[in-house]
Amino acid sequence: MEQTLKLAEKNLGEMCSILASYTRKKAKLRDRADLLVAQLFDFSSTEDLEFQTGLKNLAEDLAMVQDYRQAQVVNTARFVLLVDRLETKVVAPLKAYGDIVKNKK
Repeated sequence: MEQTLKLAEKNLGEMCSILASYTRKKAKLRDRADLLVAQLFDFSSTEDLEFQTGLKNLAEDLAMVQDYRQAQVVNTARFVLLVDRLETKVVAPLKAYGDIVKNKK
């Protein structure tokens, strides 16, 4: 029983850590893309009309891609989770389960 609890605690801790890291990296990627879109819009305002139109279209397309990626869902078995909700829907319950395992010791 004690061995089972130790393994559960170890594995749940690793899963929580990996999922938390994944969500942070995903958010950081979105932030960088938002900065790039803003920079493209700023740069477009200093250029001639044709180049300005091209840069604005590129910025809008990049923003659309990021919106699409933000809305992607992760299918795991029977569960469909929004990527941005992994932290609250998966990591938090696993942390709570980890506390239960610690209390059982």
